[in-house]
Amino acid sequence: MNPYIYLRSLRHAEHTVFGVQNGQKFYTDVQFNRKQAYSSGQQVKRSIMDMLTSSLNVMPAPITFNWVIKKEGKTLDASQREAWAPCDPSYVDQLLGGYMKAEKDNSVIKRRSPLSISAMRPLHPLLGGLEQEGELSTFDRTSHPNHHPVRVSDEKGNLLSEEQLQEFLDTTGRNLSNRLLVKEASRASGLFVYDVCVDLRTLFCVSTNKLEPELSTEIKDKLLAEGWIETSNVFGPCLLAPKAERERYIPALAHTLINWRITSNQSRTFSLMETLALAISDNANHLAGAIRARLDEEIERKAHPYLDYDAGAKLFVTYPAEGYIRGAINPTADALQRAEQDIAQRLRDFDYENQVAG
Repeated sequence: MNPYIYLRSLRHAEHTVFGVQNGQKFYTDVQFNRKQAYSSGQQVKRSIMDMLTSSLNVMPAPITFNWVIKKEGKTLDASQREAWAPCDPSYVDQLLGGYMKAEKDNSVIKRRSPLSISAMRPLHPLLGGLEQEGELSTFDRTSHPNHHPVRVSDEKGNLLSEEQLQEFLDTTGRNLSNRLLVKEASRASGLFVYDVCVDLRTLFCVSTNKLEPELSTEIKDKLLAEGWIETSNVFGPCLLAPKAERERYIPALAHTLINWRITSNQSRTFSLMETLALAISDNANHLAGAIRARLDEEIERKAHPYLDYDAGAKLFVTYPAEGYIRGAINPTADALQRAEQDIAQRLRDFDYENQVAG
């Protein structure tokens, strides 16, 4: 049995922002020379882990944030050092999301995530991009001027007296209203895809190789006491999560891989980002063929989304796809639920306990 599950999802994003702190992230496509909005693989992974712990109603692993206080003369200063993960796979976000901890004695414990997650980016450079609303927008409360006060101060933060304020207004002829000009960021719209590869060999298995440790001795002993199973995979000896835990995680993971939502940005730019189609296969090339774009043969620099039902992947198509993709055959209301069931069954079918032939 192929030890990989590959998934590609096609979503429609409408006038939204994937990242807020420094505006919408983008790169430039070298062939079509167009700016492409994207959500990084790290952001997608974080959103998946957030939804996974929420779906299971469990807390994420506690992360320790390290600060160092230094005294130079009479001055105290604080500097932040690397955050520490507990490196404990009994937390589901550590088991599936991976971790790393580097101690000051140079010892490193790390686990690579069994989920490889791509950035969410346009299906084709001509099918997604950025819009700019303009340099400025207005935060306006002039409709109720007496309810929203205007505070006027000098450079040191001292409030101006009535006489000083009147002198300023008379001298400059300025208006000081309760309206604020806000610099606008760009917005993303179009058809976007993300890809996920699940490595079943390491999904629920944690290596006990002492030369490249994924576990401390204390955590290993703790897991054994909690019923983890000593076994082996192609990478060597490992500990396997108990079957009861695997059965609890599988439906939640299948649901989350399809239904995650970006959790860091949507307070002011919400978009449904509805799923139009989803392809599942044990062959990565089948995904690229099943959900792809075609260049228009007659109109230059125009592309169309295309679903290929004969490319080798299992396709699940939702009703909204009819509004964006010609030839979206047999969309169904339960497409995503059936996709969840398909992923969950593939996860259950793998023999985690007997990966290496005797």
